[in-house]
Amino acid sequence: MKKEDSAKLIIANKEGASQFNENETLAAELVIANKELDFRNEEKENRAAELIIANKELIFQNEEKENRAAELIIANKELAFQNEERAHRAAELIIANKELIFQNEEKEKRASELIIANKELAFQNEEKGKRAEELNIANKELAFQNREKEKRANELLIANSALKVAQDNIRKLNDELEQKVIERTAQLEAVNKELESFSYSVSHDLRAPIRAINGYTKIIAEDYGDKFDADGIKILQSVMNNSKKMGELIDDLLAFSKLGRKSVAFADIDMVELVATVREELLFEGDGNIPDFKIAALPAAKGDKSLIKQVWVNLISNAIKYASHKKNTTITIDSYTKDKLNVYYVKDEGAGFDMQYYDKLFGVFQRLHSQEEFEGTGIGLAIVQKIINKHNGTVWAESTLNIGSCFYFSLNHTTN
Repeated sequence: MKKEDSAKLIIANKEGASQFNENETLAAELVIANKELDFRNEEKENRAAELIIANKELIFQNEEKENRAAELIIANKELAFQNEERAHRAAELIIANKELIFQNEEKEKRASELIIANKELAFQNEEKGKRAEELNIANKELAFQNREKEKRANELLIANSALKVAQDNIRKLNDELEQKVIERTAQLEAVNKELESFSYSVSHDLRAPIRAINGYTKIIAEDYGDKFDADGIKILQSVMNNSKKMGELIDDLLAFSKLGRKSVAFADIDMVELVATVREELLFEGDGNIPDFKIAALPAAKGDKSLIKQVWVNLISNAIKYASHKKNTTITIDSYTKDKLNVYYVKDEGAGFDMQYYDKLFGVFQRLHSQEEFEGTGIGLAIVQKIINKHNGTVWAESTLNIGSCFYFSLNHTTN
């Protein structure tokens, strides 16, 4: 009977160890699934109930053992009475008693281990309870975050609807604006054509009377010059000079008007050769004080060679003109690269101008110096700006009065 009880205790202990391992597995699964936790807790409660039953069974078995011990005392008395006949049985009983003592010691050890296991199980249950509380808090936080996400989603839907309406409105406005731009562009092109036609007609029609004035004035000076005094001759000369300036002004006006109709023929331009040609032509035609030239190795660019030549002519001739009142001046022609563009510049040491009047610099008929100081029509820089704009470039200037000026313009790189 005692061996059977010991076997049952061992089985119960093994079952307790198995339950401990299952509890660890259940603790890991508790983090993953809240619903599984409820199921596992019920299982644990069942195991705890079974453990209580097992403990009661153990107490009952101990009571039975005590009863058996009392019976053993009686049996020992009976055995003493029958000692002679049961000597062999006595020896076996001694051995059985020793085995029983060993088993009792083992049972005490198992009981101690079971107490430790129960304490560990209670600790684990407390930890599971804490984890369950933390999981409940996390679930509440998750529910709150989900509600906030739903609110944000609703707000986003509203915002997207408003954005879609705004985009539709912008698209309509862009369509209307594009149509207006097309209409304004057509109107502007028509106005520009009318203006160019008017400028050409006016310039062309003015040529004949200017020639007549200049021709008749020369006839009067040649045929009747001896009948005029000094003031009369001076007046005739002034009329011829002014008619000549008017002719130059008309020529510049025609050139400016033609730029609007001229298409740009893009090709690679050797700037070194072009600048050298312009310099030789201007020095050949010029007289008086000629400045020194300092010309760097200029990179090639892409553009209309005839138009870019006119740019160089206007800028270099201006540099020569505005340095003519000074001796030993130098004109520097150089370049640099910026934002994938070639920037060319002409720098002189001439009269310069006041930068506060810079906004007038590239205007038609705008002059920053009087006619008595320097001759000119006031169209040259306007032509330069128009040519560079047709090349999708930019022209600008820097200057200090009585120190000198520097004019810049940018062009695209050559295609090579």
